Amino acid sequence: MAYKHDYDKILTRLTVILSKLNEGESLSVKDLAQEFSVSERTIQRDFNERLASFPIYQENKKWKMQEGFRVEKTKSLEDALVLDIIEKITEGIGGSFSTKAQKLLSKIKNEEFNPIYTKLNIEDISDQFTDIQIIESAIKDQKELQFSYDDEKHQGYTLQVQPLKIVNFEGFWYLVALDNNILKKYYLKNILTPKKMDESFERKSELDKLLDESISIWFQKDVEPFEVRLFADELCAKYFKRRPLPTQRVEVIESDGSMEFSIKITHEMEILPIIKYWIPHLFVLEPVWLSELLEEDLKEYSEKSQKLELLL
Repeated sequence: MAYKHDYDKILTRLTVILSKLNEGESLSVKDLAQEFSVSERTIQRDFNERLASFPIYQENKKWKMQEGFRVEKTKSLEDALVLDIIEKITEGIGGSFSTKAQKLLSKIKNEEFNPIYTKLNIEDISDQFTDIQIIESAIKDQKELQFSYDDEKHQGYTLQVQPLKIVNFEGFWYLVALDNNILKKYYLKNILTPKKMDESFERKSELDKLLDESISIWFQKDVEPFEVRLFADELCAKYFKRRPLPTQRVEVIESDGSMEFSIKITHEMEILPIIKYWIPHLFVLEPVWLSELLEEDLKEYSEKSQKLELLL
């Protein structure tokens, strides 16, 4: 997780961006990156992830607020937006943490209506806050972390790793860490009795870049990224225009709205689930082996489906 001063910078940047959008401005990633002295990738991530719950969209490389949507002005628009962001994130987490957070936020906001809605399917980890604080402390202080880990193959075996980040992919929480210089991801709910150790380690900035460019938990370290070229028909191209993937680069936009684009990944499972989600509207152009792998999966699905029909 980011440190406190990182959160302060992020929240400040997000509220300024939302204020601009609320005033009807059209915003470019390049201009915002220069304004806030951050990379274009960081600004793109703001739109793709941190502001994904807001009714915004990208058109002609400019981000806009959807017509008809306005955040009513209060004494402090920025404060209201920050509270709305926090409120919707806590709703997505659910569980007892969400309930407690909602009560506290209702006292602060004293409003009956929040114009912002989002559906975040995020695991409830409120029962692990004590453990998470220990993990966060180890990450912040760059100290090794020892814990017991349960998974399908082992039960309660002990590990000592170099913790890097707590991340959320597709609603599931993971600890990303180095184990003997091998990048591994540990399902957070399987981590038991974490303990911050005395041994220190040096954090490498390239690992942050790797995380920023990752699409899913399948990303790999020490693997040369390879390019995947895709074709999206007009039905699904809108999605990839509004929420580009981290390394997405548009190659061609056709007059009917379809487009060719490319991404760079380190493992085929970073993109295969997304392609399957958009079948039959998204196609692999290159590499050929990835297209063949997809066809094999579809063939296997069809065969299993036919067998199931016979059984029923």
